[in-house]
Amino acid sequence: MKFRVTPPWPVFARHSSRANRVSPYFLCSNSFSRNLISSRASCNGGGSSGEGNSFFVPGATVATILMLGILHARRLYDDKKEIPVSMRPYIYKSWARAFHTNLEETALPLEKYASLQEFFAYTLKEGSRTIDSDPFCLVSPVDGTIMRVGELKGSGARIEQVKGFSYSVISLLGENSFLPMVIDEDMAHEERIKRKMDSNNSHKRSWWRVSLASPKLQNPIQSCTPMRGLFYCVIYLKLGDYHRVHSPVDWHVFLRRHFSGRLFPMNERATRTIKNLYIENERVVLEGQWEGGFMAVAAIGATNVGSIKLSIEPDLKTNIPRRSFLQPVPPPDEHVYEPEGIGVSLKKGDEVASFNLGSTVVLVFQAPISRSQGKNGEASDFQFCIKNGDRVRMGEAIGRWHAS
Repeated sequence: MKFRVTPPWPVFARHSSRANRVSPYFLCSNSFSRNLISSRASCNGGGSSGEGNSFFVPGATVATILMLGILHARRLYDDKKEIPVSMRPYIYKSWARAFHTNLEETALPLEKYASLQEFFAYTLKEGSRTIDSDPFCLVSPVDGTIMRVGELKGSGARIEQVKGFSYSVISLLGENSFLPMVIDEDMAHEERIKRKMDSNNSHKRSWWRVSLASPKLQNPIQSCTPMRGLFYCVIYLKLGDYHRVHSPVDWHVFLRRHFSGRLFPMNERATRTIKNLYIENERVVLEGQWEGGFMAVAAIGATNVGSIKLSIEPDLKTNIPRRSFLQPVPPPDEHVYEPEGIGVSLKKGDEVASFNLGSTVVLVFQAPISRSQGKNGEASDFQFCIKNGDRVRMGEAIGRWHAS
């Protein structure tokens, strides 16, 4: 489908009488669906006749531009604003066409989703996903694309964002994280000397650099190295993906850590251009224990109107706007779950959280390891069964290990 460039959208028109006023949200929705359904294509290219101000625009591109135009009106967008019932199928089908959402998986008819945010965080129809029942596997918590997988090694325990960019797992999870680390005394001594030299030169730093410095971007102790058998998996959720997060294994969640932050996009272009993207954005981190040891799930928000809701803590409020861009980022808010001292128990496949828009999930976990190294220096029985770039669905195995 292709479209002709049209005059300014009716949403910007002004009406002189109060009786003729129509909700801007309705006008935008009406214009959106009307142009997707009934617009006709025209073109002047390649010697054919036509007006000089016409050109081809793919239908999916128009849908993308219009939808993002609505959604990026951050504070003007009301999560509870209802779409007229008659317009809902057109709006949601247009979204699905633009972002490749599978409407056959939604638990409710399209008319039942009162707002775009309700539709975006839809629940699955029963039987849409199968949770791998193998007790010796770890499953994907979300539908998405595998961005990075690997084992944490070396000082600082860093994950590569893209080639040339990396970020510290400690910065991602928080400096109070229970991540199992080992301190190298020689490196610690060198680091103390370096910090002392830096403090002596602190007067040379500009006021601008100091005033905007973000504590979450400071390098963690480089003398720390991760214990053997610590792994990570980064999964990116596209706009059309199912946006609820589920438990990858049976485990106990001991605490929640909420980081206020930015809401930059998390797509491939953003990861190439924004340094420390994963620790700049707002996120919620859950830490706990499973049979293999440490387990952490980091849900990272994105794209301006994104927010994160926890199924195990419905009262948590995220994405609260700051009064000023220069206002310092507050320290992370921590909450300890201790019903009867075992935290919150989750089974593999249980719902944990949902995104209202965006984004990315990072798993950091210990896995069963062997005492002796195998071929190619491998030190763990655990093996990923996916690779970078693979598409996964919630409940599919992403790693397996052998019974001891």
